[in-house]
Amino acid sequence: MDRLVEHKLIFGRLMEVSEKHLLERYNKALVAFGLPKTKLKKFQIDMTGFSPEVAEEMKDPQYLDPLGINRRFIILSPEQASLPVVHTSFSNTQGLMHKFYERNARALYALTIKDVVFGEIEDSVYEAKSIDDLLSIEQVQFKVRTADSLLNKTAELKLMIDRLLKEPDAWRDDDMLNKMVEYAKTTGDIRTNRLTPQEVVFRHNTFWAAHFGGVYVFNDENQTTVISDVKAKGFRKSRPWQVSYLDINDTKQVYRFLAETGRIDPPRGAWIEGSGLLDRRFEMVVAWLAMQFNGKLKIDKLSMQWARNWVRENSDISDFEGLVPLLERVKSEVSNWSNIDMDDIDHDHKFLISRANPEHEDHYLVNRLISEFLPFDYLTLFVFNKPKFYEHYKKWSNNYADFVVNQISDTYFTDKEALRETLYR
Repeated sequence: MDRLVEHKLIFGRLMEVSEKHLLERYNKALVAFGLPKTKLKKFQIDMTGFSPEVAEEMKDPQYLDPLGINRRFIILSPEQASLPVVHTSFSNTQGLMHKFYERNARALYALTIKDVVFGEIEDSVYEAKSIDDLLSIEQVQFKVRTADSLLNKTAELKLMIDRLLKEPDAWRDDDMLNKMVEYAKTTGDIRTNRLTPQEVVFRHNTFWAAHFGGVYVFNDENQTTVISDVKAKGFRKSRPWQVSYLDINDTKQVYRFLAETGRIDPPRGAWIEGSGLLDRRFEMVVAWLAMQFNGKLKIDKLSMQWARNWVRENSDISDFEGLVPLLERVKSEVSNWSNIDMDDIDHDHKFLISRANPEHEDHYLVNRLISEFLPFDYLTLFVFNKPKFYEHYKKWSNNYADFVVNQISDTYFTDKEALRETLYR
């Protein structure tokens, strides 16, 4: 993993915590969670406050995510809103955190000037024992606390202000007035400095969960669809009249569901020629094949010209699994304005020539699902499915791992937004 850390393909873009007051605040939050204080004098945190260094110190990568449910968070600064989430059991954790930061920016800015904000993304489940527990999560609530009771003092001060304004004799209560002065020294003027987060409840819609080997949940108006391994606990057992269960290994059924619900873009000239995604996949397939058959092969610079040359020189190998011929056929037919008859395409290969429909709100999750079927497409894996990317990375040869890391560093990291917009939008 050192190679990934060095090139910032893992634990990249995190915020350093080294200032004394921030270290103290972080430890206050840990203690409030019933965890030991960290002895580290410097570490990094992500959007949720998770620190890979603290996780290593505690020997517990789940220290902010016990049982993978009711995710904890620690907010030291509003700057965390722009950071990634590097460890989570749900694909929508980052989206929920983004909404929480965005909808409560003013309160979080004011609170973190003086205190640490922490708590849990709480739902109706305390432990996922089967798929049914995941399906029962319809919304989440951010349970927010502060170490020095800023929120409690703010709420109490607001009640005292209301009493002072509404009760004629309230100004005679010296104890209350003294308490108001004391609280205001900590909270400031709460009439202009709003300290209480106003929006803390959010819907829990489509998502991927790490439980039971990975579970995809898609919600439509009258139907919920679960895609996972048939060995997952609770598969086909909960509400079969309302929930459709698809085996993730049944590519025919999975592709049909995505196509019928408008979640996938089949091969069409408009997006294929404009995005260049299939050209990228052609290059990646060829590199994958080449390095499978020659573990010592060095590819200094991956390009279409290099890929075409290799295919010509290794036609017997490049026909492996039919991937290269299919890509060449589709690109040729599209350029001639011919329609692709998907009934002629092997079910296992349909994902190779498709992408998520960028107009559908679930496009990010669908691209993640597509990456499950394209192990050679390291770019889609890294952008949309980092857990699976790291899983594959551990199995790659050193030579191929070096190649992939360099390719991502030299292409994706130069302009992430532009590349995502071009290939997947």
